[in-house]
Amino acid sequence: MFEAERGIMSSSIDLTSPPAPALRFGTPVRLVRAAASLWRVADSGGRIIGHLEAVAGPGGTRYRARRFHPASRMFRDLGDFWSADDAIDCLRFAR
Repeated sequence: MFEAERGIMSSSIDLTSPPAPALRFGTPVRLVRAAASLWRVADSGGRIIGHLEAVAGPGGTRYRARRFHPASRMFRDLGDFWSADDAIDCLRFAR
């Protein structure tokens, strides 16, 4: 009997999370894991200024800057960057 027929769900998906990206020394933000490849970006005062998402692709990992838009109650992508530092700068300076 197959596991699915017995109601047992198995998965071969690797649930390990990649480490937070290394940032330039002195970057005034803190990354807080929100999901496997997603981090909340908090400023020096602890206020969440957006999200950083690691997106794997054929050319390597890109970093997506995302910000919550309260009026539409949705996240908006601000851009994809080859550097986590560039994505975070986008979040910091596009306020």
